Amino acid sequence: MTRGRIRARLRRSHLYTFSCLRPSATEEGAHPIEGPGYSRIVHCNQPLMHKKKPLNYRSNNISTTKYNFLTFLPKALYEQFHRVANLYFLGAAIISLTPLSPFSAVSMIAPLAFVVGLSMAKEALEDWRRFMQDMKVNSRKVKVHQGEGIFDNRPWQKIQVGDVVKVEKDQFFPSDLLLLSSSYEDGICYVETMNLDGETNLKVKRALEVTLPLDEDEAFKNFSGTIKCEDPNPSLYTFIGNLEYDRQVYPLDPSQILLRDSKLRNTAFIYGVVIFTGHDSKVMQNATKSPSKRSTIERKMDYIIYVLFSILLVISLISSIGFAVKTKFYMPDWWYLRPDDTTDYYNPKKPVISGVSHLVTALILYGYLIPISLYVSIEVVKVLQASFINQDIQMYDEETGNCAQARTSNLNEELGQVDTILSDKTGTLTCNQMDFLKCSIAGTPYGVRSSEVELAAAQQMANDLEDQAVERSSVSRQKGKQEIELETVVTSKDEKDQKTPIKGFSFEDDRMTEGNWLKEPNADVVMLFCRILAICHTAIPELNEETGSYTYEAESPDEGSFLVAAREFGFEFFKRTQSSVYIHEKYSSSGQAIEREYKILNMLEFTSKRKRMTVIVRDEDGQILLLCKGADSIIFDRLSKNGRLYEPDTTKHLNEYGEAGLRTLALAYRKLEESEYSAWNTEFQKAKTSIGADRETMLEKAADMMERELILVGATAVEDKLQKGVPQCIDKLAQAGLKLWVLTGDKMETAINIGFACSLLRQGMKQICITGINSDAKEVIKENVMMQITNASQMIKLEKDPHAAFALIIDGKTLAYALEDDLKMQFLGLAVDCASVICCRVSPKQKALVTRLVKEGTGKTTLAIGDGANDVGMIQEADIGVGISGVEGMQAVMASDFSVAQFRFLERLLVVHGHWCYKRIAQMVCYFFYKNIAFGLTLFYFEAFTGFSGQSVYDDWYMILFNVVLTSLPVISLGVFEQDVSSEVCLQFPALYQQGPRNLFFDWYRILGWMGNGLYSSLIIFFLNIIIFYDQAFRAGGQTADMAALGTTMFTCIIWALNCQIALTMSHFTWIQHLLIWGSIATWYLFLLVYGMFSPTISGNAYKILVEALAPAPIYWTATLLVTVACNLPYLAHISFQRCFHPMDHHIIQEIKYYKKDVEDQRMWSRERSKARQKTKIGFTARVDAKIRQLRGRLQRKQPSSLDANSPMSPPS
Repeated sequence: MTRGRIRARLRRSHLYTFSCLRPSATEEGAHPIEGPGYSRIVHCNQPLMHKKKPLNYRSNNISTTKYNFLTFLPKALYEQFHRVANLYFLGAAIISLTPLSPFSAVSMIAPLAFVVGLSMAKEALEDWRRFMQDMKVNSRKVKVHQGEGIFDNRPWQKIQVGDVVKVEKDQFFPSDLLLLSSSYEDGICYVETMNLDGETNLKVKRALEVTLPLDEDEAFKNFSGTIKCEDPNPSLYTFIGNLEYDRQVYPLDPSQILLRDSKLRNTAFIYGVVIFTGHDSKVMQNATKSPSKRSTIERKMDYIIYVLFSILLVISLISSIGFAVKTKFYMPDWWYLRPDDTTDYYNPKKPVISGVSHLVTALILYGYLIPISLYVSIEVVKVLQASFINQDIQMYDEETGNCAQARTSNLNEELGQVDTILSDKTGTLTCNQMDFLKCSIAGTPYGVRSSEVELAAAQQMANDLEDQAVERSSVSRQKGKQEIELETVVTSKDEKDQKTPIKGFSFEDDRMTEGNWLKEPNADVVMLFCRILAICHTAIPELNEETGSYTYEAESPDEGSFLVAAREFGFEFFKRTQSSVYIHEKYSSSGQAIEREYKILNMLEFTSKRKRMTVIVRDEDGQILLLCKGADSIIFDRLSKNGRLYEPDTTKHLNEYGEAGLRTLALAYRKLEESEYSAWNTEFQKAKTSIGADRETMLEKAADMMERELILVGATAVEDKLQKGVPQCIDKLAQAGLKLWVLTGDKMETAINIGFACSLLRQGMKQICITGINSDAKEVIKENVMMQITNASQMIKLEKDPHAAFALIIDGKTLAYALEDDLKMQFLGLAVDCASVICCRVSPKQKALVTRLVKEGTGKTTLAIGDGANDVGMIQEADIGVGISGVEGMQAVMASDFSVAQFRFLERLLVVHGHWCYKRIAQMVCYFFYKNIAFGLTLFYFEAFTGFSGQSVYDDWYMILFNVVLTSLPVISLGVFEQDVSSEVCLQFPALYQQGPRNLFFDWYRILGWMGNGLYSSLIIFFLNIIIFYDQAFRAGGQTADMAALGTTMFTCIIWALNCQIALTMSHFTWIQHLLIWGSIATWYLFLLVYGMFSPTISGNAYKILVEALAPAPIYWTATLLVTVACNLPYLAHISFQRCFHPMDHHIIQEIKYYKKDVEDQRMWSRERSKARQKTKIGFTARVDAKIRQLRGRLQRKQPSSLDANSPMSPPS
């Protein structure tokens, strides 16, 4: 074998009609490359030429970081001082360097530096992680031509424009490449674009014919050429350029371009030349920054800060006016202050200047009203909350090894306030794993196994049977139950006898397996059916050496399941060569296995426009066959008069399969005469090799000519399985009061069936289907849609039954009109009135538009969840985006705020973590404002008490420690560890979740209540201490307290009152909370002791203040106790009254759990769980409720008739 070459090659370009054309490349066919946007010139195999001006192209190094070494400091500082509070404290810190400041510079600068430094450290850490991820990508290796035909490994970041690279199987492309050749003789290669567009099916790319000889390392020794093409742009599906090679110009199109981050599959190697590198590559051009999202609480917090700023400004104005009045009218009498020899600040003749100067002093002095450590504390809390979400073992998926991930910690509390969930279907509610389940051949249905939708329907039928049995005698009821039990036992027994499950094949029917189909009346049609499955595809077989069986790399999951089914029926596709496919037919009429070869003459592949795929083959007898599979509506329109024998039965089966939630395709064939095929093929090849705008039309016309007069063989039905736990999750979310909209690209029938399986829809629910009429006039269609919406809204308003439930179902074409500006609010009003909403056949853009409409129209929190690239717009548009790390790539996850492995984990993410995070953050923020008001206002009272002198009653170091140490850690522990109820109770009582959407813990009533509590506490702390110490002897010698003693006592009272308040606020204690709360109080005393031991030059008036002054004085301890009790008594009385007379849901549950009533009285516990459920019209619970209402209705109707029959006034029979 020659170096870099594979002998067994396939020439497959002639198979592909639309994507793999190869027109003659000549001068005449070249693209006109000139003008703006088409200036890029690439010198192939000469990378050094691009380092010179005017080219000087970007390197292949990529960076997704926000900062670099030089920009970190200015950018990060800008981010920090973009916040109003931090900007205020920066101004205060600067003024603290002047004589106007009431505090020392250190006491103002130190807390600001700590808070800003901590936030910047967090930013740096997050950016470092992004940098390490970039380094991991940049350090990947690929083989690059070094010269003289030698290829060697080189890191991605060192690749340059013009380099020739060799990419091997299952490697990612390091940059955007022009494909030169591949391990296949005709330059075909298979590419997986999952990272780009979320699609798992393989794309086929092909090289120009002129570069096919460049298929081994030595061939590049003297290779050179020039590419002139478009400039870097974000369009993934277009490319315009020319290749100048061997003195000729060849046009280039997207089918020759291999994009960065896509993967080479089913191809041993390719050679390519680098066109776009790094941030010039198309995938990086598409990389958009995620929109900045802020939680509702954070936005409201800004308003509270503005309120506090207003309060600060008002009391500062009062203080400055008071100071100006004192200076003007009282200063002349205070001779000891020397008013005749003073600065402008105290000059009685200039009271305005004094007042303005004092305003600056007051703004700094009362600055403690604004919580400087609030932002950094919240960031710390949110990071710790996110780590708990990431480490929750209950949200770990063993199959994939993926756990939940909080990709941003900014929106934790928003998880607890969701009102509407907008969900994708395929891959989100369903697995995107296709299982061959049933088929119809020659009008006979095969496959006895039930789909999940059928099982759900059977369960419902069993419930109906039990309901009916209640009305009969106990004997009859027992008999009905026995029938159900017997059916269950049989099913279970069958499941036990099952063989090892086969991926993609859940079919069960003895008539088709083990060669039994030979005994069927239409065995020849069955054989043809299986051959179509085995031949009509683009897959590649791969031998599994361990099992000895073949697996298939198919372009779609459906195609893979068809091949597995064919293999299990005895028609194993095992080999593909230059122009043939080989089938191993295990069963035949002769009783021996046979290997058959089918020569592929043409392949017309599946596209979303054609909705069908056709192969034309020649069998071993020389017969030319056209084999076709596609959507039933397309195939049935193309059947011949003689080919409709099985149409009525097949149509009936297709409808049954659709009702069972299965995806269906019809199979047909046609025998061709040699002359007929030759004539058509001539026309077809002419269209295939033509150049011009009408080429696609000519090809479609030629294909359409041949795909006529077909004979129907049968139909297939595959199941896109529901993900594990989806119905239960939807039920729990519905009980939590959440609304669920499903936005899917699937057809209406499939979406409706999945809706039934998920319990989004149920029997008895009134379906409102809004569809467009067939008309060319857009205004007519729009008026019709408007009329449908109006009529549906009117019907809902006129509905008298309070239990009536409506489901809105609309398709993409109609939705386009419903989303227009003059109709969208009317549509939203109808949708909000419906219990469930299903939008079918919607585009990715429509998903985003619907999400925006719900978000802006309702003004409530929306959550979008999806798993594919087509869900990215929806995920980014919603208030919260959740990506599912499934099989459709990582695009959705990369764009999301949170990611989970399966839809069912959304229940725990919202009902448990969302509920906890909302209450924790809400209580934490309220407490922050409470403590800063309680502390900050005492400064104002003291200043007013001392003639608005601008004097602080507290030592500077007390002020520094207040926010940074003494009160910050307990509040962080509240935000991280607080639980009103356990996770198990959250799931048992999902209605508790409604405390978030109703915003019970962060409405203005509660915020103002906490502010009022802070105002009350400040009054008690100041005036009670003043009353106690004003005329009282403080020491044994009879001395009264000085300002240092009073200030330290007041500060001690503040520390005790605030920490006891947070202890009363908490419902759940761990040793960490105890340590931080009581440890903060102990730290205060320890600080006083240590600080007082320093020299008076450092400690000032606090020198030995605890040991010599405060500790020996009983009044100090008495005042502390009295003030602490007085501060917390009203709150204690309030919560006691609330728990006794107006308890909230969690109060009742806490009491039940405390007295262990849930263990002692299970019936009461179940009753409370039932009462605490939100009234819902979707989900399994709603089905049960509907059944109960139905049963009660029957009993009520029965009872009056019984009474009438037994009445003495009734006539004799």
